[in-house]
Amino acid sequence: MTPRASVLVALLACGIVVSGAPEAIRFTDVTREAGIDFLHTNGASPDKHLVETMGSGGLFFDYDNDGWLDIFLVDGGSLADPAVDRKARPRLYHNRGNGTFEDVTERSGIRHNGYGMGACAGDVDNDGLIDLYVTSFGGNVLYRNRGDGTFVDVTRSAGVGSTRWSASCAFADLDKDGDLDLFVTNYVDLGGRTPFCGDAKLGIRSYCHPLNYRPLPNTLYRNDGHGVFTDVSVASGIAAYRGNSLGVVVTDYDGDSWPDIFVANDSLPNFLFRNTHDLHFVETALGAGVAVATDGKARAGMGVDAGDYNGDGRLDLVVANLDFEAHSLFRNLGDGLFAYATGDSGIGFASLPFVGFGAAFLDVDNDGQLDLAFANGHIFDNAPLVRSGATYAQRKLLFRNTTGRRFTEIGRTAGPGFALEKVGRGLAYGDIDNDGDLDLLVTNNGQTADLLRNDSGHSGSALLVRLLTAKGNRDAIGATIRVTAGSRTQVREIRAGSSYLVQNDLRAHFGLGAATRADRIEILWPSGKTEILRNVAANQIVTVGEGRGIQRASPLVHSRIADRSKS
Repeated sequence: MTPRASVLVALLACGIVVSGAPEAIRFTDVTREAGIDFLHTNGASPDKHLVETMGSGGLFFDYDNDGWLDIFLVDGGSLADPAVDRKARPRLYHNRGNGTFEDVTERSGIRHNGYGMGACAGDVDNDGLIDLYVTSFGGNVLYRNRGDGTFVDVTRSAGVGSTRWSASCAFADLDKDGDLDLFVTNYVDLGGRTPFCGDAKLGIRSYCHPLNYRPLPNTLYRNDGHGVFTDVSVASGIAAYRGNSLGVVVTDYDGDSWPDIFVANDSLPNFLFRNTHDLHFVETALGAGVAVATDGKARAGMGVDAGDYNGDGRLDLVVANLDFEAHSLFRNLGDGLFAYATGDSGIGFASLPFVGFGAAFLDVDNDGQLDLAFANGHIFDNAPLVRSGATYAQRKLLFRNTTGRRFTEIGRTAGPGFALEKVGRGLAYGDIDNDGDLDLLVTNNGQTADLLRNDSGHSGSALLVRLLTAKGNRDAIGATIRVTAGSRTQVREIRAGSSYLVQNDLRAHFGLGAATRADRIEILWPSGKTEILRNVAANQIVTVGEGRGIQRASPLVHSRIADRSKS
């Protein structure tokens, strides 16, 4: 055997893909054939109310516990026309498990209430059913899941009906008492006014910059364990900071087993709230290196995510920004510090022409390395008049992780789903067909949503891990999973709400490359207990119960993957 052949064999044994050229990535737009007929109502008017161009989002969640991801889409409304506002309708789609979805909105009990923005979902009363929270301009709403396919509005009794202009939200057990607390980002105070912004001489009116308005503090609610919440924004230290807040991700960035909160602010410095326990937070963004870019200037941050893109075991941060700012990538150095890695990573120049909203770390090709995806779309519906060469609708970006530290933008060649040019806002990922690769849900302002199926045909194996606890926080929100296959260890966190106005699949996805099994799965549960599983076969969905090991395992449904796992 030649030295080169020996190296290749050794790499394959470690679960590392060594093909000469990377496999092609292909996303197919299956929105229509899947039965997703949602059209977002933005209520665009000559008065250019800022809310018209900012929404809206949606999420993947399994509301009926049948093992298939369902879809919820938030609708907007109208501040100018009551008739248009009455036509707005959020939509709930049930996954039939055969590639199609059924619109079950009418019987679900979910109704239009305020100008909708985003959503997140979590089991707030620990009854085994995932509940739904919807943010809006005009009043947020909490829907309790009854377990029979219907939801009931419990906003008033739960105490979470803020009337501020809210954007993203996230459920997390921030005080580690066994129930889910709720963090909500708030944008700006319009104050009942819509000033003229644009060029009066030319008669060009545009949506106003957020700095024309008063920034708002964010909101933190503490759960009493029964789904009743208390606003602890002031006591926690959160309310002391005002920002034009849009995106949020709850992540343990410093590895102390307490969930921290990173918030993207639009044209103001970002926030990084370090959890100092007992529901108290200290804002550390500037000292950590994630408040502003290296030029010392704040960016117009929208969507955010956290993930270990370079495989060093630490969770890095990404932020989608305005055009001519570049999307921001912050590499976690440990000890609470980050390096601005936008230029070094290769995402800076390629993202300059785009206005980014949705942002996500995800492994699109199952090679064990996290890639990056962004949903883009301009703020101005008359963008060409405001800036030469600008467009309101924009294509999505897909950055493939090529070395563990650098990315290559491949969106133009990633199939017809990525070629679509729309006014992108939210971006969520999840495995809608349980075939082991991640599909995408993209929400668009004033347009139809996009359901993009991953049809790449990867040779890499995959593993989906769902966590369940017997007591408290049923879905183990906040748990950390480390999967080792060969020489590579990957880390994921279970999160309920992230990025901009969306939520991803609660199951952790691991691409395993050429490996046929995970040698080791280490789970750090929210309770603080650690559980280790060994020699878990690839190409399956496993449900792990705290302290009980694998409770259920089912093969991935794609025939090609199923056949390969038997060989």
